[in-house]
Amino acid sequence: MSKRSPRSQQEALLSLLREIRSDAGLRQVDLADKLGQPQPYVSRYESGERRLDILELREVCEAVGITLDEFAARLDQRLK
Repeated sequence: MSKRSPRSQQEALLSLLREIRSDAGLRQVDLADKLGQPQPYVSRYESGERRLDILELREVCEAVGITLDEFAARLDQRLK
């Protein structure tokens, strides 16, 4: 079990969400277009204002070219 605070864990998640978008060479508006959403959708979940459910997270991962498993593994590494 992680010894990081819930706030620290949330910050790690948000950082990873921004990183996977950036690594894919996408701006928020580009990713939003791929998801069929307005740009504020991406901004809100990247800032923590909105949370993604697992199906939405899967769509984000597909849009940036990684698997949900890869995302989970990368998040797990950050939380250790």
